[in-house]
Amino acid sequence: MSKSDHMLLAEFRDPETLLSAVRRVRNAGLRDLDAFTPFAVEGLPEALALPRPWLRQIMLGIALAVALGVFMMCWYSSVFGFPLNSGGRPLNSWPVFLVLTFEAGVLVGGLAGFMGFLISCGLPRLNHPVFDARDFDRASQDRFFLAVGDPDAEAAQLSALLDGLGPLSIRELPA
Repeated sequence: MSKSDHMLLAEFRDPETLLSAVRRVRNAGLRDLDAFTPFAVEGLPEALALPRPWLRQIMLGIALAVALGVFMMCWYSSVFGFPLNSGGRPLNSWPVFLVLTFEAGVLVGGLAGFMGFLISCGLPRLNHPVFDARDFDRASQDRFFLAVGDPDAEAAQLSALLDGLGPLSIRELPA
């Protein structure tokens, strides 16, 4: 296999060993790391140097833009499009528009969050190379896996790097 068409998968017995391995691999300069664990491991996102999530800002921006658009649509239709004066109320009775504005903003913000989540996770991806690894199904039970997708990584280099941490196995998988 050439260097660019493979990934390395190291298996560990406990979360502390996985965290030590992630820190050691990051300090060695390898990038494109991912971890698979059966439960949330405290400190793992920082050790992997995951980027700050941007989804909340996108959701807020889209929700505010749609809410403003709905409010302007209600205002325009009430004041200019179909001005109906019933009971002497002013045409620009803005409190009436707030319920629809709020509901539209919440609905579209939630839909934007759902779509942004799918895009940021790379879904729908029906297959991933790690699914073909032997015993990878234990990642949801009692094993901890570190995937190194760096094209410069080699299995011998990773084994030497993780020496002393005692990985249960290091596998080379097609990317």
